[in-house]
Amino acid sequence: MKKDVLFISAVDPTMLPKLEAEFTVHELPATGRKEFLANVAGRIRFVVTTGGGGADAALINALPNLELIAVGTAGYEAVDLAAAAQRGIAVTHTPDVTANDVADLVFGLLIAVARRITEAERFIRGGQWRAGGMDFGTRVSGKRMGIVGLGAIGRTVAERAQGFEIEIAYHGPRKKPGVSHAYHADVVSLAREVDFLIVSCPGGRETEGLIDRKVMEALGAGGILVNVSRGSVVDEAALVGALSDGALGGAGLDVFAHEPRVPDALMAMENVVLAPHVGSATPETRAAMSDLAIANIRAHLAGEALLTPVP
Repeated sequence: MKKDVLFISAVDPTMLPKLEAEFTVHELPATGRKEFLANVAGRIRFVVTTGGGGADAALINALPNLELIAVGTAGYEAVDLAAAAQRGIAVTHTPDVTANDVADLVFGLLIAVARRITEAERFIRGGQWRAGGMDFGTRVSGKRMGIVGLGAIGRTVAERAQGFEIEIAYHGPRKKPGVSHAYHADVVSLAREVDFLIVSCPGGRETEGLIDRKVMEALGAGGILVNVSRGSVVDEAALVGALSDGALGGAGLDVFAHEPRVPDALMAMENVVLAPHVGSATPETRAAMSDLAIANIRAHLAGEALLTPVP
């Protein structure tokens, strides 16, 4: 007999048909949730969701036989981990499979800001080239890069950087064993020593507002900030201010504090390159994320160790 799954959200359109092939799937409706749960709550053993879709304490506690929450994204900030832990409910996510695509986007954003690629395109399309050349950009190769969060994405960014002969340093809650890159326990200290600061740490309360005005000033007027983490990690008001008054040189942003709303000030700036949270948005990676979420459910059913439990 197929096991019952509560489906909240996914980042890949193939996720739902994959689930339906193996499980009895119940999609959580946008309205009438209380009545819906009254009919199916007792049958639900698994929840499939995303970092944005989440699973709050009220939902978790409304499912008496829930065993596992499978998050189909690397981030899991909207899942109430404390409520899950109190009930002994396992939570999994999909961390490493996103690393290659997100690292690729890091360099796309970095090069676009440093070499002013989107600005250059607007320059040509607006007919300005006929009147003369545009201002110079900034070299990327041979510079210094700081990575905030040397997890799977951060490590992959560091590997990519070797091809650009970029010197790497990093910040995190603790020094990574076996890592030769310079470690900074203080993110301001890291920013002061580099040309580019890449933010790839987890979101959540621990990192909220971590990249503040002090960090931006330490990075400096020639520095470039790239954020592929979560919008909450960067103080967005401080970012607008630092870019506006020249305390920070430029920014490449894939994430924002109040998605999908982006401050008008950021959209008006020539030294900012924007992307709509598409770090992992390729068919290959999104399908791999879905497959890994389902594989965690299979492992649980088989009594095997979960493949990628939330730490």
